[in-house]
Amino acid sequence: MSLEYDLIIIGAGIVGCVAAVAFGKQGRKVLLIERDMSEPNRIVGEYLQPGGVVALEKLGLSECLENIDSIPCYGYGVFYGGETVSFLYPNVNGKPARGRSFHHGRFIMNLRNAASKISNVTICEAMANDIISCPLTERALGVICTPKGESDVRHFYAPLTIIADGCFSKFRKDFILRDVQVKSNFVGLIMKDAVLPYPNHGHVILANSPVLMYQIGTHETRVLIDIPGKLPSNGSGELKKYIENNVLPFIPKSVQPSLYEALQTERLRSMPNSFLPPSTNVNGGLIILGDAMNMRHPLTGGGMTVGFCDIVILSDLLSPAQTPDFNDTGLILAQLQVFHWKRKFYCSTVINVLAQALYSLVAAADDEYLRIMREACFNYFKFGGICINHPCGMLAGLFPNPLLLVFHFFAVAIYGVYRIFREDTILHIPQNILKSFIVIYTACVVILPVLWTELKF
Repeated sequence: MSLEYDLIIIGAGIVGCVAAVAFGKQGRKVLLIERDMSEPNRIVGEYLQPGGVVALEKLGLSECLENIDSIPCYGYGVFYGGETVSFLYPNVNGKPARGRSFHHGRFIMNLRNAASKISNVTICEAMANDIISCPLTERALGVICTPKGESDVRHFYAPLTIIADGCFSKFRKDFILRDVQVKSNFVGLIMKDAVLPYPNHGHVILANSPVLMYQIGTHETRVLIDIPGKLPSNGSGELKKYIENNVLPFIPKSVQPSLYEALQTERLRSMPNSFLPPSTNVNGGLIILGDAMNMRHPLTGGGMTVGFCDIVILSDLLSPAQTPDFNDTGLILAQLQVFHWKRKFYCSTVINVLAQALYSLVAAADDEYLRIMREACFNYFKFGGICINHPCGMLAGLFPNPLLLVFHFFAVAIYGVYRIFREDTILHIPQNILKSFIVIYTACVVILPVLWTELKF
């Protein structure tokens, strides 16, 4: 195995594999390092929004969605308080947009197989131990790793290293000062042959704990239950009891038997729901991508879409035509500044802010004003037209304009104010005026801080 490359990528996950393919096709000599090349088994990273499908097509990797029993998804069904609203993704080039859902591990193995077929890409199954840096300039020069089954370390060198080792990144803390925030956990299980109210749709149930459901195979449906704060004990049975009491009664009746059976037979697994605002890459010879650099609540299933869109942008900015030599640190850093801002208006800002803002609404358990906005949001969707088409397009990663998101979010807040006055008597006008101000203030508190984190370096 050669010791010198044009590019070293740490992590053969969603982003790492796609980056290896994109840069390998450009003629770059790429080393892809992965600790364990066996098929992963995760409860997230299973839903790809239409914007992510489009990005994958641009990268020439759409075939990786085939032959894994993936399910086409055309929209969402939302359930709240005994009512339901469903909607379809907007059209793309005159055709109905569709996402895809699948077993995470099968998709990863297809991506790894695609990377292995690129002649310029070398895959090394090894533990990445450290980044090699220049003592004087602190510029990254390569990676020290221990190949699987060996005791001796190896030093691999490249003018550019990409860290894409996921949400539990080993190297993030050395290069990013922001802390990961975790306010809830997803508890996941799989239902067998569940009868979903809306086939080929994602399902969002606004119960005491928000619930996601979507098919990941012909006979399998993923259930993800968001539980805020500390998780009840799984070993003692508290977690199962919590789901039976606080989730099962709110699930659509056609699904309840399948969920109950899964609770008796499936192992309950959990995953922290993390938030990490994006950071500018400022370290010479080093780029941090994917969940290692930027995370949002997985409620909207936007993580893979953001990752693929980032590779579309970055592979163009660092193409041989724009960046001939990866040794040109000054040019690389200048391109990374462009990347940092360009990605915001390509899809990341809308997906990141929408995920955090929506979660604040749907998880509102004790806050009266967040509940007012949650009810207003649900009823806002019922108007149809742009009230559902635009939010659905933003969710899908197809409408990337942040101003459009701000417009609709405050439209929901104003509609919530209207509902306060409409549903009350004239005697309550003074107190409702105060309520109205608090609702608008709550909307500002929900969306503006998250939007600000997107605008910071």
